[in-house]
Amino acid sequence: MVWDYLQAFTLSVSPQADDIDGLHHTNNAVYVRWCEEVAWAHSEKLGMKLADYHRLNRAMAIRHGEYDYILPSLLGEQLTLATWLVATDGKLTMERRFQLIRDRDQVTILRGCWQLVCIEISTGKVRRMPQEFCDAYLPALSGPVSQPATA
Repeated sequence: MVWDYLQAFTLSVSPQADDIDGLHHTNNAVYVRWCEEVAWAHSEKLGMKLADYHRLNRAMAIRHGEYDYILPSLLGEQLTLATWLVATDGKLTMERRFQLIRDRDQVTILRGCWQLVCIEISTGKVRRMPQEFCDAYLPALSGPVSQPATA
């Protein structure tokens, strides 16, 4: 598959009957749910589970989310969703990207981006990332597959 970034963390997904809307394609909210699922799976692979968030009283919360719905997906289509952490200031913020590819023709049907901010769970206030977040997430930062040519 042709991914936008290096070292994709992937999850196979396929729209089920409950995912299909009145236009006979996957409802946009389903893509958002899948992005959340792959993000949590990636976080867990990196060693940060929900229990760790609660223990540390910190979480990476979505401050802003964008989704580009490029093409529809249909009932039963085999899809692969990838995610990456692509940027951080190492203190308060991170950026997570998503790309959804239709397996049969390798076409990208969705791209997404989350701007994340570290919060204190008990108050909802912005707080510095604990060292455990930095230790887990910073080594996982990924760059684009190819850099654009400069003139």
